[in-house]
Amino acid sequence: MRAEPAKFIETAFISTATFNQKAFKRWVENRPVNDVNRYELTDGRIVMTPPAGWGHGEIEAKVIRILGDFVRSQNLGRVFGSSTGYDLPSGDTLEPDASFISSERWSKGPHVGRAQFLKIVPVLVVAILSPATAQRDRVEKKKLYEVNGVEEYWLLDPNRRDVTVFKLVEGRYGPGKRFKANQNLRSQVLPGFDIPTRLFFT
Repeated sequence: MRAEPAKFIETAFISTATFNQKAFKRWVENRPVNDVNRYELTDGRIVMTPPAGWGHGEIEAKVIRILGDFVRSQNLGRVFGSSTGYDLPSGDTLEPDASFISSERWSKGPHVGRAQFLKIVPVLVVAILSPATAQRDRVEKKKLYEVNGVEEYWLLDPNRRDVTVFKLVEGRYGPGKRFKANQNLRSQVLPGFDIPTRLFFT
């Protein structure tokens, strides 16, 4: 009887040692220059995820362009890509695929050097689902963004070609509103933002 071929799934790796945000920053700064993995700090543990495929990167580029163009045109604040780390009040350090900080939040600070992780909680966070991150994005990181006061959290699903938007109401995310590819996505934290959802995936 022939053995079934081994099945491999993408996964994240979690450290056994615990770190605070300062120790985590020093650890990241000492990674080899050819290390292409992404690292975050959740509940004191370092979580490593492998590089994503080109499809993920292409969607990320579209998200940054669409959000960036809109935010600049309306003078609403700043948009950041996936290389930006956030030291959150909960003690976790996360690196969302895309994020937006309003001019109001930016002006209040606190401000740090350009080589440091931001300490301002973003108003909007965007996560693009992939096999390695989908479970964390849907559960663990969603909860962290909720408790830290991220007002809006978007989950982009490349397979279903839709976006689920979670809005913070009285400190909690609701069930989320799903925008299909043939619908227009609207945002509460980006006044006037109203675009076809399919633009993120085509």
